[in-house]
Amino acid sequence: MVVRHQRHIVTSSHCRPSSITGKYIGSVPTQNTSRDTINSSRRADRISAQFSTSTTTTIQAQGSSGETNMASDDARVQNNKDFQLNELFNVKDKVALITGGGSGIGLMYTQALAANGAKVYICGRTGEKLDTVAKTYSQDITGSIIPITADITSKQEIQKLYDELEKREGHLDILVNNAGIMSDKTITTEAQTPEEMKKNMFDDDKNSFQDWDDIYRTNVSQCYFMSTCFIPLLAKATQHTHGYSGTIINVSSISGQVKTSQHHPQYNASKAACIHLTRMLANEIAQNEIKIRVNTIAPGVFPSEMTAGSSGANQKSAIPKEKFEKKVPAARPGNDRDMASTLLFCATNTYLNGQTITVDGGYTLAAGM
Repeated sequence: MVVRHQRHIVTSSHCRPSSITGKYIGSVPTQNTSRDTINSSRRADRISAQFSTSTTTTIQAQGSSGETNMASDDARVQNNKDFQLNELFNVKDKVALITGGGSGIGLMYTQALAANGAKVYICGRTGEKLDTVAKTYSQDITGSIIPITADITSKQEIQKLYDELEKREGHLDILVNNAGIMSDKTITTEAQTPEEMKKNMFDDDKNSFQDWDDIYRTNVSQCYFMSTCFIPLLAKATQHTHGYSGTIINVSSISGQVKTSQHHPQYNASKAACIHLTRMLANEIAQNEIKIRVNTIAPGVFPSEMTAGSSGANQKSAIPKEKFEKKVPAARPGNDRDMASTLLFCATNTYLNGQTITVDGGYTLAAGM
């Protein structure tokens, strides 16, 4: 709750003749002015003298969330320390869990948080990959990286993961649902006739319900079950820090925003579903008056095993810049810093809720979205 007390300056209007009567109006009474009007004018003059040099006052107030807010029109009153980067994007001592944190964009998120003092748990199916990340990127950081093997497409595994985090930490500040897959089956959508389109998009054996189910299970369903399972731990983080601290960040894609299928309609549809799921979860949580924020990041083209096809010994991937020079207004694919700064923004901005943050170098602009 912000309380603002402002002392208004009241001054007498300049004396000027009335264009109708020729009498003066303003603080100087006319001959027909009543005694009450004269007294009111005198009170106004006293108020003007008393407050003519006053400034806007500032009151600090604690809202129901426990956060202290400031409101002031006087820049001298503001605390400049609050505007420093380490205050605006502070994740020191935060506890985070990142699914798919062992490579690609998930690894970028892992480094962004751990390098700035957070305790980051990364989970995935391949323990060796997670161990490599923890060993390689735990050097010269103020936080820590802790690997946990888990299959987050299973409710039982998700519950075990929850129990482990509850036992170790007792709360969770940041949940990043980053794990995702893309089908290796591309769909030809171009056709000259209705019959050809049916043949390409329906008759072909590689188009199956199972393929769609597998993609939705990882890209959509796990986001729902991970988010809903961890609500109690995220709520405890909010209680611990007295604000909208507990946050869920789902990772979707610009593929869920563009109008084309890009030859993988099952993937694009799943990412669009993830975006809408984010908004629904944010609404349902808010309706129950639980103070947890839910947002989604929609990356454009970034180096990952999905876009590059593989990763090196350090679990990093690379994409040739020239491949996207003419496709993206930024004339390059995204890099680690682009994605890291986005995550820090989503994790720390406590006024951000139910939103999709698109980071694509202008790709969707060029695509005519």
